[in-house]
Amino acid sequence: MYNRISNVWLSVDWLTIGLYVLMVAAGWLSICGASYEFDTAGLFDPSGRPGSQLIWIGSSFLLVFVILMLDKDFFETFSYLVYGLILLALIVTIFVAPDIKGSRSWLVMGPIRVQPAEFAKFATALALAKLMSSYNFNLLTIRNFSIACLLILVPMGCILMQKETGSALVYLAFALMLYREGMSGFILLASVCAAVFLVIVLKFGDDTIAGNTPVGELIVSLMVLFITVFSAYLIRRDKIAMRIILYFVVLALLAGFIASLFVPVNFVWVVVGLVGAIALFLILLAINNLIWNYLLISLFAGLSLCFMYSIDYVFEDVLEYHQQMRIKVALGLEDDPTGAGYNVNQSKIAIGSGGLLGKGFLNGMQTKLKYVPEQDTDFIFCTIGEEFGFWGSLLVLGLFGTLIMRVIILSERQNTAFGRVYGYSVASILFFHVLINIGMVMGLTPVIGIPLPFFSYGGSSLWGFTILLFIFLRIDAGRKEMH
Repeated sequence: MYNRISNVWLSVDWLTIGLYVLMVAAGWLSICGASYEFDTAGLFDPSGRPGSQLIWIGSSFLLVFVILMLDKDFFETFSYLVYGLILLALIVTIFVAPDIKGSRSWLVMGPIRVQPAEFAKFATALALAKLMSSYNFNLLTIRNFSIACLLILVPMGCILMQKETGSALVYLAFALMLYREGMSGFILLASVCAAVFLVIVLKFGDDTIAGNTPVGELIVSLMVLFITVFSAYLIRRDKIAMRIILYFVVLALLAGFIASLFVPVNFVWVVVGLVGAIALFLILLAINNLIWNYLLISLFAGLSLCFMYSIDYVFEDVLEYHQQMRIKVALGLEDDPTGAGYNVNQSKIAIGSGGLLGKGFLNGMQTKLKYVPEQDTDFIFCTIGEEFGFWGSLLVLGLFGTLIMRVIILSERQNTAFGRVYGYSVASILFFHVLINIGMVMGLTPVIGIPLPFFSYGGSSLWGFTILLFIFLRIDAGRKEMH
């Protein structure tokens, strides 16, 4: 027993632990700057947020000790059980959680509030690692890929039912891990295209040219046409087939232009018709020549057009009004400085006022005067920018970048698929949180309300990320115990 404990502490990656401690300490200082008031509770008073966060930090260190003391095979053995229990907690939360700021995501037990969604991340990562490390697992088979996606989508759906859209979107980060493990780059490309199409249609939704041709839909349909033709050319350079397609494209566009001289023409219909005809032609080529990638291209073309025409419906009839406004503000479609854009505008002012070196610890005016709502949780980065300036913000970004790269390096040295998959899941989740949180604070992405790991105030968030990271460090430390 003593030898096992000794081996764990000798084998664990102390560089990552050092980064963790630095970030937790910096996070506590940021929370002090965001919430401390000179005429009220002291920094260490548990009734104040800095003192309360210290309690969560202390309990997190206890969690670290417990996790590192567990057997190296504990997490792999009980992966599905942990996933099932957390999933059960998510389902219960939907029905029993009180409505807090429009969402039902918190389980309230007396003075303690717990958000199961924060723990579902490591549970999902464990379940995926267990599945993908099973004997003879091949992600490229439809069955295995569908099961992996189901493990991601079930908790994601439960969190959406709690009206926690931001927390649910975090699960898209697992796509990066799936790509590392062999998922087709075609799927990743399709996801990026969907995001681009969404922005273009919304950005240019009210603009028209040539009479009644919507600009946004025209740009997207032309992009789909180009990607379809170019992908077909790259897969198999069939000169005769490509000539037929190109001749058809030129003739159809020319016919549409000539017709527009006499009658109003919606050029989106022309391009959509072109895409549909090319997709059918590629399906025929796929059947005749057994080139199944042509079918994928046709599927991409068809789904892209369906997605394009569904954007307005989803935006107007599915999203809540406040979600619509946040997206419009982020895209520059609305200027709402006292409403949906208030948080972001005040956050930008706070960050900009920090200058190069910042105003100093506890000296941020935007922070002290409470101009930025949620400044110690989702918008904690603006406090860093105001009090510690550009160099302080750069240091925090450097810490996150170093931590993520270190997790990737540790993942690559794993001698089991379980450790590698889990490690890449950790790196993907951290990357997504940092990218979106800092992006929304700076007005680069819509405000979706997700915390900055190890910095934002809250016990559930700190516990969730601590467990997520240190399970991986325990798995990594167990590599040497296998021999």
